[in-house]
Amino acid sequence: MSEVLDIQTGKRELTKAANRQTILNAARVVFGEMGFDAATVRDIIRRTNLSVGAFYNYYRSKEEVFDALADDGARRFRPILHAQAARATDFESYLRAAVRAYFDFLAEEHDDLSDLGPTRREIVHHPRTDTPEMLAVFAEVRQALADVIDRGLAPKVDLDYLATSCIAVARDVGDQMIIRQHVDVAGATEFVVRLILGGAHALPRVER
Repeated sequence: MSEVLDIQTGKRELTKAANRQTILNAARVVFGEMGFDAATVRDIIRRTNLSVGAFYNYYRSKEEVFDALADDGARRFRPILHAQAARATDFESYLRAAVRAYFDFLAEEHDDLSDLGPTRREIVHHPRTDTPEMLAVFAEVRQALADVIDRGLAPKVDLDYLATSCIAVARDVGDQMIIRQHVDVAGATEFVVRLILGGAHALPRVER
């Protein structure tokens, strides 16, 4: 009897996981097409085979769905970020590798929305930063920077401020990168690295 119950429980959990993923997949497309502000829960539900009641079994609002999307991305990106930290030889090498990896990840995540054109501008909506997955990414970056500083390969500065600044700059430049007609990962990476290392005076000049 217990084996039957275990099988039934396992099937229910698989169904729940599949339904959550269905909602996230639909929401990602809806937010890309309509923008976060214009999109509604009903728009998301229409892209699934789920009922309204089924949706609310998993999420209470579109804001919760958006945060879940961000958490899903953070969860998948953390191993990539960790690998960059393991290979870093100094602050610049870590910064460059981590930012490039994030921008590559971001470009790939938004690749299937590339045919939406200007509409993609409305997908930019910052999720909460205090969820467990987001806090784990912050901790990963902070620890990598601490390791570099401890080895004498970077100046001793406030770690919390440094990690926060690196994440914020990469996030906001990444948002701008993906809404451009041509997604230039290399150019965006170079901009962030130069800005963090040398400030505005270190940035490449552009013609106005």
